[in-house]
Amino acid sequence: MQTAGRTQGESPIVELINANPKDFEKAMRKDFLPFSRPSITETDIASMADVLRSGWITTGPKNAELENRFCAYTGCRTATCVSSATAGMHIALIALGIGPGDEVITPSMTWVSTVNLIVLAGATPVFVDVDRDTLMVTADRIEAKITDRTRLIIPVHFAGAAVDMDPIRRMADRHGLSLIEDAAHAIGTEYKGVPVGRTGTSIFSFHPIKNITTGEGGMVCCDDPIFEERIRRLKFHGLGVDAYDRRTQGRSPQAEVIEPGFKYNLPDILAVLGLRQLDRIDEMNAKRTLLAGYYREKLEAVPEIQPLAIPAYALKHAWHLFIVRVDTDKAGLDRDRFMSALKALNIGTGIHFRAAHLQQYYRETFPEVEGTLPNTEWNSQRICSLPLFPDMTVDDVDDVVEAIKKVLSQ
Repeated sequence: MQTAGRTQGESPIVELINANPKDFEKAMRKDFLPFSRPSITETDIASMADVLRSGWITTGPKNAELENRFCAYTGCRTATCVSSATAGMHIALIALGIGPGDEVITPSMTWVSTVNLIVLAGATPVFVDVDRDTLMVTADRIEAKITDRTRLIIPVHFAGAAVDMDPIRRMADRHGLSLIEDAAHAIGTEYKGVPVGRTGTSIFSFHPIKNITTGEGGMVCCDDPIFEERIRRLKFHGLGVDAYDRRTQGRSPQAEVIEPGFKYNLPDILAVLGLRQLDRIDEMNAKRTLLAGYYREKLEAVPEIQPLAIPAYALKHAWHLFIVRVDTDKAGLDRDRFMSALKALNIGTGIHFRAAHLQQYYRETFPEVEGTLPNTEWNSQRICSLPLFPDMTVDDVDDVVEAIKKVLSQ
């Protein structure tokens, strides 16, 4: 490890590590452990090569197969592949007619893409606070934000756990409001014995850090065939048929533009990767569950680090992320310095998420929001995602915990 002088912006703990490498030798990994890494097998790679050799690499039969398999896995009525979860959310907002004058209720503790899309549609995001220890929205907090302009609610299943949806659905029905479940973190998650995505409208992500990946991609699941038809049309130029017409097993020559649409289709070369990943989803989620349980056991002896709580209602956790909060008073350092120190010990971490309303644009555009979401803001300053992915081992978890203890001891 280099022992050069402190660089601008470097934390004192990193300077200490650099100045005293022998003191940290036991906690220092030889190789860098990222906070996430996709699990790609030779079978995955070979299946993509097969598609390349097939002569049909854009949206085609592998898309149709992935959609059918995803329906079988979640139990949803329809599933539509898209180029990203963000693309899916974009066309879902359009399909619902969300626009100027409308309000959309969503947590600020989420990835900013959802909020961006609401604003780009001309609507107003209405931020709702989350539970301090699960980072989930609740029906009572949402209901307090409803006005006569509210059109849509977007609850977020967080880190692999499920939102308590039954009271939210009842409340949305009472007020005549639409619901879109942000299920980007929830492939394999179950709520009260039912897979997330089976009912209503849910949007999943296949980004490289997610529980399954297509490189980039997503899926829109819904139980309304009319809504599904609109989603299919909007994702591919507004044509009256999909990019791959299941009836003609190819492109339909008489396809016409029914309405302006987008280029949000998923290529088959990526869809086939999703198929092979879906073959292993239960195996990979089981490994995540094992590692998360081991983390929780080991971190019981580290009071400065607080893992998220598991909700009390019945659910099956998919463990997309292992999120902790750094107790800054006990730890003697803030979250950013904690992450920097772990990086110096070859441990990667992430932040999921900095609150959307505290991002520069939203801080300047909606200045009145800051200070009104105490649980969100408390977590935004402290959350940190520790390494968690299927190809990790319990020895890797030991390395992470050893590095945490070493950093905190200084």
